[in-house]
Amino acid sequence: MPVFFRPLVSATVLVVLLGSVSSCSPPQDAASFQQVVKGVDKPESTFAVQIVTRDTLPVVEGWPNSHPISNYGWIAHQSTGSDPVIKPGDKLTLAIWDNDETSLLSQPGQKVIPLPDLQVSTKGTIFLPYVDEVYVARMTPDEARRTVQAKLTSIIPSAQVQLSLAAGVQNSVEVVAGVPTTGKVPLTDRSTTITTVLAQSGGIPSTLSNPQVNLQRDGKLYKVAADTLFSHPELDTTLRGGDKIFVATDDRYFLSLGAAGKEAVIDFPRDTVTALDAMSLIGGLNGTFANPKGVLVLRNYPDSAVRSMPRSGPPKARMIFAFDLTNADGLFSAGQFRIEDRDLVLVTESSLYNTRTIVGLVMSIFAAGRTTLTATN
Repeated sequence: MPVFFRPLVSATVLVVLLGSVSSCSPPQDAASFQQVVKGVDKPESTFAVQIVTRDTLPVVEGWPNSHPISNYGWIAHQSTGSDPVIKPGDKLTLAIWDNDETSLLSQPGQKVIPLPDLQVSTKGTIFLPYVDEVYVARMTPDEARRTVQAKLTSIIPSAQVQLSLAAGVQNSVEVVAGVPTTGKVPLTDRSTTITTVLAQSGGIPSTLSNPQVNLQRDGKLYKVAADTLFSHPELDTTLRGGDKIFVATDDRYFLSLGAAGKEAVIDFPRDTVTALDAMSLIGGLNGTFANPKGVLVLRNYPDSAVRSMPRSGPPKARMIFAFDLTNADGLFSAGQFRIEDRDLVLVTESSLYNTRTIVGLVMSIFAAGRTTLTATN
């Protein structure tokens, strides 16, 4: 081939390669901010975008929770007397001491008359021979002992009574699940608290993620994080007969996608997780292609939460909260914004990453062109 045709061949190769670059886009690792919010300004948009700053944060904090909590909070500690109170279903064991040889209840030579397992009826009474029913409910064991002894004086003037109590269902709590030992736990006194019963049941396993202590009482469910319960003595609930206790892992989670350190389902490690906490839990931002000005939290609200007035609720059920982590206001706001159950934390891709990718492709093409030119010389 004549020498003067060689540059023409090389130029043709470069034009073909550059044409291939212009006809296709480099592959994306994550969506860009513009792609995610595209169409938000249209009247028919099904979602809205809220930039989170110092000024807008108080408004957003006043909105309803996207997943309303289905429990009644928690019951504080109540000071009570230590002695238990007799309730229907309990069993009393009496030992009646009598020195009278002509006693109606004893045999000759018998000094102690045992009356075991006297169950307290639904009316709150026990039955005593020759005495009939004696009301003992709502009494402490000592008060019941004195009452029984007073009733017996009509037939055994010298009687002395000992009384012991075995708790029934109404004077016991049930530990259902989440601890090494489950089952019925009798309330030996009225001041028994939930942490005492948890300790007697083997404690809370360390394998549970942000364990939640649940208490069922009178058809209502109360819940508190174990860490919160143990660090606030005023929350150490005084138990009542019939209470049911179970411990379960926190079932809340959020998702991380995009240019994050990891794409995963993240369990809540504590009760409150902020957007800044979430950045740490997802391994930070990908230093290669993340856009720190476009960190998004996508959230679905129930339709009932949507309001026309922004201070009382979100304008759309589908909301995107946007954070700029390149300035102090954005960082402080992210540190106060609370992540909610099933939120999606999306780190968008920087437009500079695509630019660098294209430049890299062009430089590679020119290098290839030079190689081609050298080979044709």
